[in-house]
Amino acid sequence: MQSRSWLLRPFSERSTQLFIGVLLAALALVTVLHLAVPAGHPLNVTAYTVNLFGKYLSYALLAVAVDLVWGYLGILSLGHGAFFALGGYAMGMYLMRQIGDRGTYGDPVLPDFMVFLNWESLPWYWQGFDMAWFAFAMVLLAPGALALVFGWLAFRSRVTGVYLSIITQAMTFALMLAFFRNEMGFGGNNGLTDFRDILGFSLRNDATRLGLFIATGVALALGYVICRAIVVSKLGRVCVATRDAEARTRFLGYRVERFQLFVFVISAMLAGVAGALYVPQVGIINPSEFEPIFSIEIVLWVALGGRATLYGAVIGAILVNYAKTVFTGVMPDAWLFALGALFVLVTVFLPRGVAGLLAYRFKRQRRSSDDTATPQEASA
Repeated sequence: MQSRSWLLRPFSERSTQLFIGVLLAALALVTVLHLAVPAGHPLNVTAYTVNLFGKYLSYALLAVAVDLVWGYLGILSLGHGAFFALGGYAMGMYLMRQIGDRGTYGDPVLPDFMVFLNWESLPWYWQGFDMAWFAFAMVLLAPGALALVFGWLAFRSRVTGVYLSIITQAMTFALMLAFFRNEMGFGGNNGLTDFRDILGFSLRNDATRLGLFIATGVALALGYVICRAIVVSKLGRVCVATRDAEARTRFLGYRVERFQLFVFVISAMLAGVAGALYVPQVGIINPSEFEPIFSIEIVLWVALGGRATLYGAVIGAILVNYAKTVFTGVMPDAWLFALGALFVLVTVFLPRGVAGLLAYRFKRQRRSSDDTATPQEASA
């Protein structure tokens, strides 16, 4: 009964109920406006917009993963872009192996970039990616394995604070340099692109794009619930204690590095899922996803939305990326300056982010309503 109540506890929270309700309503609204409203109507949601919304939702899942380790564990990871990219590459490898005619034994032909580089056969690490179940498993296992090895080495050595942040960024930068090399067999600087099918459905079909959008929304809801289940459990309380006073938590007898490693791996897997959902909707994955600036942007999403709230990370990811879409279309050269200004404004005026501002206004409104209530109403 205790394990069951632990799993169901997030659904009893008002914030979780509100988040899931708003998310499902948004998915339903976009679906109706895309399918039921005629093309050309002002309320019609085009296939391009559906793809754009799906991209925002995948970024939101990535932000939730970062908020789990930064907000509740105190680990400022500047390397979650690497886990996101590894999940994306795992999905991209599967999509690449769906292109072209099948050979004598049913295997797809070599990807175009391998033909261009005169490769005679697939590398051993490409084997199995023609099977969906294997590719989807690698979406979780590849970033999870990297996080397990990296976290075990870092946490057992008690690397914390800014030093851990620098190491995570160095890891991401090293992977970016490696994936830029043609010899790695991942398409070099061009990456993987020109995808055609996923699970037998054409990626150029509007119905497939809508399905990917809905799948991303469902994944975001599941990821949010998983993170809330961790946060409200004893594990979450130990994580918060570690964030606030790691030395005291160790003195009480807790093996802090084990808790850190477990949550770090879960967060990396969620980031990998976000990357896997991002790739078929965007149509490309290349080493630019490993760039350190991208991981720094993720931290900004969480800071803007509100650290240690989870739903605030979703708000921040959607707001910043919507602003990026608008700015890069109107003033592409000014986006980086706007991003820097946004970071300064959030740090100075919104230290708890948008979620903190909303919570403050809600408490203030509730306090004022209690003050104006009659004694009989207040006692009731």
